[in-house]
Amino acid sequence: MKRREFLTSITALGVASTIPTLAQADEVKGGQPWEPGKIQTPPAPPRKGGLQYLTQHEFDTVGAIAERFIPADETSLSGKEAGCAIFIDRQLAGDYGNAVAIYRLGKFVKGTPEQGPQSSLTPAQRYRLGIAALDKAIQQQFGKNFLALSGDQQDQFLTAMENNRLDLGEEVETKVFFELLLQNVREGFLSDPIYGGNKDMTSWKMIGFPGARYDFRDLLPKKGRKLNIIPTSLIDNTL
Repeated sequence: MKRREFLTSITALGVASTIPTLAQADEVKGGQPWEPGKIQTPPAPPRKGGLQYLTQHEFDTVGAIAERFIPADETSLSGKEAGCAIFIDRQLAGDYGNAVAIYRLGKFVKGTPEQGPQSSLTPAQRYRLGIAALDKAIQQQFGKNFLALSGDQQDQFLTAMENNRLDLGEEVETKVFFELLLQNVREGFLSDPIYGGNKDMTSWKMIGFPGARYDFRDLLPKKGRKLNIIPTSLIDNTL
């Protein structure tokens, strides 16, 4: 994905779609993700320092994918250099990764793309299964994993995933996994650095976003002038 395509696609994140009915949807078999009525032990809080959910191989693979989605240029760091994999690892270890705010009691019905994933799998589970399935598919074709491919070969596989032309097995919905990767890399690249990504506020400096500033009263008299505001992170406000 070219940088301009990535930036253009950011504006599409909040676009609403008309949700069609499930009249012709196919039922997807699957068990309950938890036992109804049973009190569940909450997930442990993320550890400080080191990897919190991903294995080292998974972490390196996500970093390589982020590098392909957002290559470095004169305007900013790459997705890998900006820490997108760190951001994703921390998110997968917490409530987002465990789908705490998502209803997953079933039954699960495969709907249309506009209705989003209909599955008992959490984002954390999707990553674990998806990366393993991706490596398996590449191993069968080239005898090596995603990390060992050239940049052009990695792009070819990611493009095949985007176009739903790569079979990752029954447990992994290829296009859904691709879109999850792309969404999370975007989030890591544009998030406040306190969450692990956007190192040195590289994306904010690129797009001119001022960050978590208290207010702009001191800048009101400078209307119409180029301001060159230095972005401020939540990290700066918690010292």
